[in-house]
Amino acid sequence: MLVVHALWVEGRVGLWAEGDPADAAVRGRRHPFALGRLDLDGDTAVHAERRLRLPTRDRRPEASPGDGAATKLAGWIVETAEYAPDDALGLLRALGAMAGADIALGESTRWFAAVASFAAGLAARGRMLPAVVGDEARWLPVLTGRDAAYARSLVLAMPTAALAAGEDGATRAAALAEVLDALTDAAARAALPDDAARAANEGWLAALTGRDRRIAGLTPAALERLRTQLAAWEADAVGGAVRACFRLVEPPEPEPGEEVPADPRWTLEFALQAADEPTLVVDAERVWQSRGALKALQRHIPAPQETLLAELGRASRLYPAIEDALREARPVALRLDTDGAHRLLSESAPLLAAAGFGVVLPGWWRRASARLGARLTAKSGGAAPGTVATDSGLGLDAVVDYRWELAIGDEPLSEDELRRLTDLKAPLVRLRGQWVELDPRRLAEGLSFLERHREQETMTVADLLHLAGGAAEGPGGLPVVEVTADGWLGDLLSGEADLRIGDGDVPPAFRGELRAYQMRGLHWLRFLETAGLGGILADDMGLGKTVQLLALIAGDAPGPTLLVCPMSLVGNWQREAARFAPAVRVHVHHGADRARALDPAEFDLVVTTYSVVTRDAEKLGAVSWHRIVLDEAQAVKNAATKQSAAVRALPARHRIAVTGTPVENRLADLWSIMDFANPGLLGSATKFKERYAEPIERFGDADAAARLRRVTQPFVLRRLKTDRSIITDLPEKLEYDVVCSLTREQASLYQAVVDDMLARIDSSQGIERRGLVLATMTRLKQICNHPALALRDGSRLPGRSGKLARLEEIAEEILAAGERALIFTQYAEFGAMLRAELSARFGREVAFLHGGLPKASRDALVARFQEASASSPPLFVLSLKAGGTGLTLTAANHVIHVDRWWNPAVEDQATDRAFRIGQRRAVQVRKFVTAGTVEEKIAGLIGDKRGLAAKIVGTGEGWLTELSTADLRELLTLSPG
Repeated sequence: MLVVHALWVEGRVGLWAEGDPADAAVRGRRHPFALGRLDLDGDTAVHAERRLRLPTRDRRPEASPGDGAATKLAGWIVETAEYAPDDALGLLRALGAMAGADIALGESTRWFAAVASFAAGLAARGRMLPAVVGDEARWLPVLTGRDAAYARSLVLAMPTAALAAGEDGATRAAALAEVLDALTDAAARAALPDDAARAANEGWLAALTGRDRRIAGLTPAALERLRTQLAAWEADAVGGAVRACFRLVEPPEPEPGEEVPADPRWTLEFALQAADEPTLVVDAERVWQSRGALKALQRHIPAPQETLLAELGRASRLYPAIEDALREARPVALRLDTDGAHRLLSESAPLLAAAGFGVVLPGWWRRASARLGARLTAKSGGAAPGTVATDSGLGLDAVVDYRWELAIGDEPLSEDELRRLTDLKAPLVRLRGQWVELDPRRLAEGLSFLERHREQETMTVADLLHLAGGAAEGPGGLPVVEVTADGWLGDLLSGEADLRIGDGDVPPAFRGELRAYQMRGLHWLRFLETAGLGGILADDMGLGKTVQLLALIAGDAPGPTLLVCPMSLVGNWQREAARFAPAVRVHVHHGADRARALDPAEFDLVVTTYSVVTRDAEKLGAVSWHRIVLDEAQAVKNAATKQSAAVRALPARHRIAVTGTPVENRLADLWSIMDFANPGLLGSATKFKERYAEPIERFGDADAAARLRRVTQPFVLRRLKTDRSIITDLPEKLEYDVVCSLTREQASLYQAVVDDMLARIDSSQGIERRGLVLATMTRLKQICNHPALALRDGSRLPGRSGKLARLEEIAEEILAAGERALIFTQYAEFGAMLRAELSARFGREVAFLHGGLPKASRDALVARFQEASASSPPLFVLSLKAGGTGLTLTAANHVIHVDRWWNPAVEDQATDRAFRIGQRRAVQVRKFVTAGTVEEKIAGLIGDKRGLAAKIVGTGEGWLTELSTADLRELLTLSPG
């Protein structure tokens, strides 16, 4: 695994990489994990050796640099590849596509990529101004409003590693300003036409358009004049620490009996406001009453009256109406008629705010309850859900009955009121005691629409959902302020279908008990299927998504279910189906000898993997599937992959995605998974990015997030184990056996060791025989963990172990949920491997406790983990002997036993590091066993006779040495399949 880190050094973006630290040795001050020459973009890089200040513990650099209280900064020499901003901009934005199984992006690299994306966005939106810096022409960013807030968030998010080459005392804010200035300048030049530099072949314009930024042909005096003029232009365009603020005051409400004026007067009040603290305001009256300097706004304003006039003059370029007020000697406000107030609200106020001025508008202006809109009432058409669905015409394309009416918020308007408002032809009117914005044209169109369409046009369920989510407009272009429906459509729109749908029984073929929330999940899945819709079951880890699906599959269905999952989960689905739904006919479609054709009459459930779907797309596509279920559906989060395209192309009446992390890194993940479950619901990927992803991810747009939630809520069922309405008896201990598959390499090694041992055991006896059996057991368990552990060859880790693959999947969900885990192994060497691999895989610090640590270091490590702060490690790897007793680690609510000690008491003691007094959350305990091996067979023995396990198994594995050769052969030989 290659981890790429980034930093800012001498005006360039520097990249360096580190590899597997397992066997690295410290030599002088050269970084022991750092790799040599890194080439990512041809010949554009400058290669250098740099001394970086990196987090260090115990005289060794951390495997993945990051913030941490228990580390200190120390100098380490690495080789960097450094790129000028013009070259770095595109490279940083392309690095995301390079990440994969062999390359991971460190936290600092992801941060630089975010800054590059922000800079490109500023340039695309024209949020930059030209300037002179030294003797060079530069484009500098203009940060106001949301852009300024996002820049502040980038400062807070800057990782320590990004400043590793900076001077002592360098601030994050100054570093961001330098990086953002350079990348915005590069982005502005990249956005210009290719022939711009050639067209501007001399002087100032040439320096603004080409790669050479030096300004030629100007004397020092002329250069200084240009610099002064540009600085004044920037100050005039952006403003300073104190800015003008404008507050619109609506006309007073008439007294009882007083006649309402035909054209009421509005007032735009002037003031000065602190740019960095909007609550600090001095009104214009006080400014004009001051004599000389004004000490207000928590700063000294030497010339407040001149500042106010200058700010009003600057604002008048965007809002010319202010010029009327500037004719007065001491302007304090501007009087507006209703039309003028509406133009200010709808047109000029956004311009003033974007230019950095303070703007305070009446609270009702942006409230939906004070805006004219359309209300839609729908009736459920077709058969009501309640039985197993057939092709009943329900689904996203099902036609619904509906009725439109115009309203203000949830107040419907009569036709007389509508006609009176239309006749007023005013953009703002006082109606029922509140001011309301009316677009006369849209009002007339809406009224005309209602009159023309007494006979209803066709509307589908998908149309209804888009209207409910705010993704479409109502009649006449009016906003849709409310959508209501009865029956199953009402349950769907509520987003609480799992709570509101009727009761139902567990299928007779399902053997097991479902908790109340699991029954609701089963009802919800049935509800969507009978409505012809797909869904995403996104329950938190440990809430039993598998049993809910098996209960659904165990019900009567007119066709088979295809279940697609990672290879590491195939065995788990087989075993869970055999346990909870033994009557369900299960077929595993995998392996070189898999069936050439599938007869849907022979199976109820076909389990396969994502990779097989890609290879057997034609064969699987020939079956008429009743439903397709994707487990760990984040596997299709990238819609452009062959794997995702193959899954989407399979025919099925119903589609279900199962994932604990519907959004891993980007909202595009959600689009891709939802587009599998309900194709077309969220529109095209491009429209989704424009409508939701960019506003939410770049600017934190709460309105866009609310719209997206309304559209998707009916199709996503997400329950958290921390919700006491879901599990009322928290904390509790939830234990699972996690069955992992052997890779081909593991299976070959395993069988070779068994064959060798069985060939040698007949000729040995006594101590020699017992030693041979124990050595064989150790080697087999190490092979089940990872070939690299058994071979001790220092080889790579990814892609070679079923246990490691499953551990990374579970760890990813734990980290996505913001939770913490203890990972136990009886092999300290394997613990070191896991620490390095998990740290590289997730770019997060991973703690490791083993017997070689002195007591002081052990105590400090435990105390830091228990802090559960943002800087403490979320994953804690422990050797079973060193960490299995005597510790309190209640900051973790997940315990993973990667390998088994075969003594339940020993494992329980280790688990109790987290499951003890002080633990306030349910503890999920996962015990890894490898399918078909000695691990699974002994796990079955312990599970069947747990009460007698200590007597049967003893305190270790010595009992195995007393078994006969025939018993050993049965216990150790790989099971068929």
